[in-house]
Amino acid sequence: MHQTNFRTFAELLSELLQLADEVASLAKDSETEPEIFTEFAVFVEKFSPILIDLRDNSSVMDTLSIQKAVESLENELRHARTVIKASNSISSKQVGEIIHDLGRCLGLVLLASLDVSIEIKEKFGALHKEMMNVRFNASTDHELEFINDLEVKGENDRRIILDINDIALHLKYGNDEEFRLALSGLRSLISEKMIQNEWVNDESIIPILLNRLPSSKENDRLTIISILKSLLVENDENKGKMVDVGSLSMLVRSLTQDVEERREAVGLLLALAEVPAVRRRLGRIQGCILMLVAVHNGFDPHSSQDAGKLLNILSSNTQNVLHMAEAGYFKPLIEYLREGSDMSKILMATALSRMELTDQSRAALGEGGAIEPLVKMFSSEKLEAKLSALGALQNLSSLAENVQILINSGIVTSLLQLLFCVTSVLMTLREPASAILASIAQSESILVNQDVAEKMLPLLNLSSPEIQCNLLRALNSIASHSNASKVKFKMKENGALQLLLPFLTDRNTEIRTVALNLLYNLSKDSPGELSEQLEEIHLNVIVNIVLESVSEDEKAAALGLLSNIPAGNKKATDFLKRANLLAILLSLLGVCTPTSTPTRRWLVESVAAILIRFTVPSDKKLQQLAAEHGVIPWLVKLLSIGSPTAKCRAATSLAQLSQNTLHLSKSRALRWLCMPPSGHAFCEVHDGYCFVKSTFCLVKAGALSPLFQILEGEDREADETVLGALSTIMQDEIWENGSKFIAKSSGVHALLRVLELGNVKAQEKALWILERIFRMEDNKVQYGEPAQVLLIELAQKGSPTLKSTIAQILAHLELLQVQSSYF
Repeated sequence: MHQTNFRTFAELLSELLQLADEVASLAKDSETEPEIFTEFAVFVEKFSPILIDLRDNSSVMDTLSIQKAVESLENELRHARTVIKASNSISSKQVGEIIHDLGRCLGLVLLASLDVSIEIKEKFGALHKEMMNVRFNASTDHELEFINDLEVKGENDRRIILDINDIALHLKYGNDEEFRLALSGLRSLISEKMIQNEWVNDESIIPILLNRLPSSKENDRLTIISILKSLLVENDENKGKMVDVGSLSMLVRSLTQDVEERREAVGLLLALAEVPAVRRRLGRIQGCILMLVAVHNGFDPHSSQDAGKLLNILSSNTQNVLHMAEAGYFKPLIEYLREGSDMSKILMATALSRMELTDQSRAALGEGGAIEPLVKMFSSEKLEAKLSALGALQNLSSLAENVQILINSGIVTSLLQLLFCVTSVLMTLREPASAILASIAQSESILVNQDVAEKMLPLLNLSSPEIQCNLLRALNSIASHSNASKVKFKMKENGALQLLLPFLTDRNTEIRTVALNLLYNLSKDSPGELSEQLEEIHLNVIVNIVLESVSEDEKAAALGLLSNIPAGNKKATDFLKRANLLAILLSLLGVCTPTSTPTRRWLVESVAAILIRFTVPSDKKLQQLAAEHGVIPWLVKLLSIGSPTAKCRAATSLAQLSQNTLHLSKSRALRWLCMPPSGHAFCEVHDGYCFVKSTFCLVKAGALSPLFQILEGEDREADETVLGALSTIMQDEIWENGSKFIAKSSGVHALLRVLELGNVKAQEKALWILERIFRMEDNKVQYGEPAQVLLIELAQKGSPTLKSTIAQILAHLELLQVQSSYF
């Protein structure tokens, strides 16, 4: 705490209050010139509430500079007391001088009071202005007059000039504290209109403020920018002092500061932008447009509005517009595309074609209306306009939302016409046109143009590799749509399969991959048609791709195509067996079992589908080959780690293998075996000796537990095939053993879950198994009660096709007579 003559700041203010009251009282009681002294007393009385505010805020006001200012006010009040006591006669001029002296001291307190509230400052300022504007006349009645004329005469004029000179000095050479005081003083003088522009020019105030802006503290920077704005308002000529690149650069830096400074800076720049030189230079200042766009996108509405206005002013320069677009502000660019000159349109479209756009930017351009004028440009006669428009549209067309706008624009027909064009001048346009078609084809809306795929097919053999690849991508997207069955039929009718097979030997990996994908999508619904077209030479090419390709995408597509060949095609099976495909498939499972990516998931699902071919129950030798290669453990593993589709296919293969287990199992009654099998080889379900590689037993393979887990899970896709696998251990010869094993393995709950959540076909299969399980007394006792609730509800609400089997089970549970006609 500072002290003055051993007084605290609060004590100093209290004494000053007493002194002010004493001076006011003496003035009122004076018999000399009572009217003049009464007016003087009114001024002094106005000190009291201000001094009380200062005392109440003494904790933040206690600084050396304020104490000195308050002491000067105390000295002037003591001087006034002495004059009033000693004078028998006093002139109005003397009283006026005392008022001015007190006002000047009050001004010093105001200059030093940086941290007080705005309300207190306003009180200071109002009283200071009122006192400094007093002037007196020499008329016989000695009345004081209060006018708004700011010109001060005599000694007071000299004092103010000295104050202004001190301000200029501190602005130029002062330390941080002195500079801050000078700023506050300058702001007060400007608000009181007590400075002349000549002084601003002579003292180089504007360059000084601009030079000190970067090194100043946060609050001082805000004050500087505010003062600069005020100086612009006072005199329009001051704009010319801020237009050099260095000054503008300093102001641009403030765009990165806090909300208030940013708001002041963008407002000042907007005011300066009326000067043509500013408009020319601002866009060339590094980072300026980027920061203006950031301010425009910010949360402060005032700053955002001013930044938007400034960006609009700067958009008269096309280079600025391109910088704005690079910063993600596309409104001016879209305006140029709509209303600009032909050259401006081409410039904007060309730039747009080369920009690295995010999906968010593509969406903003599409929603902002950039696509329509680009489509219009594409329809123009000028080659340069067509080319630049196509490049821009290609960049925008990778976003699904924009694709819909393109389709609605009717551009598809125009693109196809261009692809058929053989004019050498237009040949350069074919590649971007095909790329746009490839993007557009990702939307199912492309199917409104029903003949688009048929028209693209003939172009495959007439195009460059780049265009071929784009066309294949487009055709593949069309063929993959769920509602494309008619289009696919037309494509195959027009020889698509024969046309595509040669692409499997293309040197371009991407072309081969897309061709494989397209063949896969075309043959998925009608695999028989594919079998008719595939020769051994084609199968050999596909197997070699699976074996040798370094692209996982290409491997997956080749395996997908092989999985579409019908399992009943023995010729294909024999070739694939000779090609040792089984070993290749299992090696792929070893590497690609994780199914985290769509490509790997498809690859594993395709392998699982192909394995169904090698496990058909009609060919025990083929099953034996598959088992010897170690297929069964992989199938069991897929039940746990595969996708729902892979689980479904693995369960199908296991079911096919298990169908033959009963006949392959070795009866324990046989005595002619040279070496009797060990006890753990005995299978309680098949009542014989079972081995994974020779009898394909589900029990010995450990498949039943993961099969039950699938039924207990949330996904229902594999229910039917899993139940198909379980039904193989419920065949007539072994149903009792199978029932006991399912019950012992807690499989009944899994079957009941299917009744609760499965589809009708799955429910039918589950009921078939449960009917056999509930023939056994132990199972009735243990599971009858939880089952009967589900069964009765299913009988009432389920499919009518289920009622007959439900009735049989309820009869087993003695809840219904066997001959009942209830169902």
